[in-house]
Amino acid sequence: MAVKQDISIIPSVLPVDFSQLGNAIVDLDKAGVDRIQWDVMDGVFVPNLTFGPDVIASTRSLTSLGFEAHLMIVEPDAFIEKYIAAGCELLIIHAESTRHLHRTLSKVKESGARAGVALNPATPIESIENVVDLLDMILVMTVNPGFGGQAYISSMEKKVVQACELARSVAHEIEIEVDGGISATTVAGAAAAGARALVAGSALFRHPEGLEAAVTEIRSIAAATIALQGN
Repeated sequence: MAVKQDISIIPSVLPVDFSQLGNAIVDLDKAGVDRIQWDVMDGVFVPNLTFGPDVIASTRSLTSLGFEAHLMIVEPDAFIEKYIAAGCELLIIHAESTRHLHRTLSKVKESGARAGVALNPATPIESIENVVDLLDMILVMTVNPGFGGQAYISSMEKKVVQACELARSVAHEIEIEVDGGISATTVAGAAAAGARALVAGSALFRHPEGLEAAVTEIRSIAAATIALQGN
């Protein structure tokens, strides 16, 4: 069919002082973001620990924005229903995290959530060709996962182009998301390659003019880039 063309600005709340998560969610909603990303890390798949489902659930009533859980965890099948129950409408499974990716993605769909798949920088797009019929979103990692504030890997833009080509091979709409190092200086490259869902963390929370200005700036640059391409 097509790649979803609406631009979405999706903050990762990883840079937030965890004691202020509730306030940050409210502030992000006011700033005009499109949904919230929770970077779920287990200390095994990546060398960091972050949010369990109870933490996410504690903030669910603070906003009507959608929640996505980026599951950087081993054996994700055991946690699918817990993160859906916590309020996450979209679950992103790392292709590298499970032996049976088709079964895991099928469980996400059967449990009532949208299914996304994430690819680490070294993982080729060909690894998901046989599960694309199950996907609502493809996430191309533009950093190696595990920590915020890393530098954008521009060579991943080729994989974004490939993800768009794969998305066009099926009869339903698929979002193409990028995550890692997205800022006012890198978003044009990601958008030009075809990404329309843009995850940003540090660039939003460290903007000198605040969250709303940061969201507006990134969205405006992406939109201008797309307009120049005639898309």
